[in-house]
Amino acid sequence: MVEQLPGYAHDLNPMELVWGNVKATELANLCPDTIDEAHTAAQASLERVGSSYQLCFNFLDHTGLRL
Repeated sequence: MVEQLPGYAHDLNPMELVWGNVKATELANLCPDTIDEAHTAAQASLERVGSSYQLCFNFLDHTGLRL
């Protein structure tokens, strides 16, 4: 079965949920002195999300799309 998707729908994009989670936790009050510090914090946050099987699938489930 093929479903026609709109050109862009942020609620169907699980990466929007990932970035929302990262920005609400580790990056919420981050005030880095250098871009390298910001990069390191973002990378650690994405590794946290990526290492959680359940969290990743929760983001996918939230979209309501069938796999």
